[in-house]
Amino acid sequence: MVFRLVLGCGTVCRKVTEQVAERDGRMLVITDDASAVETLRDESVPARHADPTDPDTIASVDQPDVIFVAGDRTDGNRTALELAREQFPAVSIVAYLGGHATAMDRSQFAELADYVIDPTEAIADYTLETASASAEAAIKLRASLAGIDGRLAVVTHDNPDPDALASAVALVDIAESVGVDADACYFGDISHQENRAMVNLLDLDLQNMAPDDPLTDYSAFALVDHSRPGVNDQLPADLHVDIVIDHHPPRGPVPGDFVDLRQEAGATSTVLTEYIEHFDLAFDPATATALLYGIRVDTNDFTREVSPADFRAASVLSPHVDTSLLRQIEQPSLEGETLETIARAIKNRIERGSVAVASVNRISNRDALPQAADQLLTMEGIETTLVFGFDDEMVYLSARSRAADVDLGETLRDAFDRIGSAGGHADMAGAQLEIGILGSADDEEEVESIVSIVEEVIINRFFEALETRPGVPVGAYTQTSEWLFTQRGGSEDGESA
Repeated sequence: MVFRLVLGCGTVCRKVTEQVAERDGRMLVITDDASAVETLRDESVPARHADPTDPDTIASVDQPDVIFVAGDRTDGNRTALELAREQFPAVSIVAYLGGHATAMDRSQFAELADYVIDPTEAIADYTLETASASAEAAIKLRASLAGIDGRLAVVTHDNPDPDALASAVALVDIAESVGVDADACYFGDISHQENRAMVNLLDLDLQNMAPDDPLTDYSAFALVDHSRPGVNDQLPADLHVDIVIDHHPPRGPVPGDFVDLRQEAGATSTVLTEYIEHFDLAFDPATATALLYGIRVDTNDFTREVSPADFRAASVLSPHVDTSLLRQIEQPSLEGETLETIARAIKNRIERGSVAVASVNRISNRDALPQAADQLLTMEGIETTLVFGFDDEMVYLSARSRAADVDLGETLRDAFDRIGSAGGHADMAGAQLEIGILGSADDEEEVESIVSIVEEVIINRFFEALETRPGVPVGAYTQTSEWLFTQRGGSEDGESA
């Protein structure tokens, strides 16, 4: 059995552990970061709280077959590498160089490690491969903006998350730099406490649109962080779209005179950061802070679906970010209603294998659902979660997963696209369904009866959609009629559903 030893747990550690955990054999992570140890253990990854630069720590470890040196600091990685090579001279070692390496460091790493991961070279390689394509896209975007005669509406998906909000504000800045008046627009609510804090503290200029608002004030439309009008935005489905910038995989044909879909990017904010650079614009501190926060949220602090472009965008934005405001945005007070929703999700959960599903019944704040789904995911043995709740005649669903063989975006689309609208990422997705019959119910008892049936439909459909996942015991499921639902536009983004 192969024994893999990971020394330190910095930026690249999570990716290493995710990849290694899928392989046969034994693994151990040693780090002096107590919170990282706790997180890894919660994810069933063996971890030890100790200093990987302490000779006694290295001496106490069994002989590994492979060593990964994966801290963030160059000096710490160099010391850990030296100790590991001295203790295990014949073992294959892969070492992460860290972000502040000198020429001497590079020479020592090359001498001691079998393979060296150099973040500077990785970013440079990526830049050389993509710079020409990115520059060409910027030229085409400038031409599209220059052709607009009138005001531009930059529209996010419904109930926008930080990535959508930041992208909209950034595209407005870009449009205005070439003489096009523009508004950042959204439908729905900004109800998550962190999202409200971001808007209020950064004083973002946003237009909240209603479904019956006339669109005649605008002569052109751009979609950011989603790609189809009428799907998760309440715009007419046949609306002519001038610009689309997104990072989600499209579910169908994408309309638009200019379309930039960067599925390899972890956030749409990453793409907009590149455009601001290509347009040679100065970064407004509020926009830069919003963009960095959008990237961090969508990549879960650079641990989920992250690419070299996301790291590069973060490094470009960092000097322009208001760090004091960013800290305030990240640490808002948690509302009592959100805590109650999380408590109901824990109490009402149904567990089958590594999957937990919970109905929280009536809600007034749909943004509590993803927080409840995240909380269920911290439970021992749980790798996939779905939490849903009812608001008037709508059902909102939020799902999370850390299972390597689950694609939540596809799972929710398979389960609910015929009776609503759904979509998102492999590890984070959402959906919304309309229950028209609730509006015609006469009394509370009838309403509760309908809600009970709907809960059964949702739970059954979700587990049935997961049946193709190997190793998950989902059993036999009850089929229930679809007549409870009428189709309505919904979410393509897990954070907003």
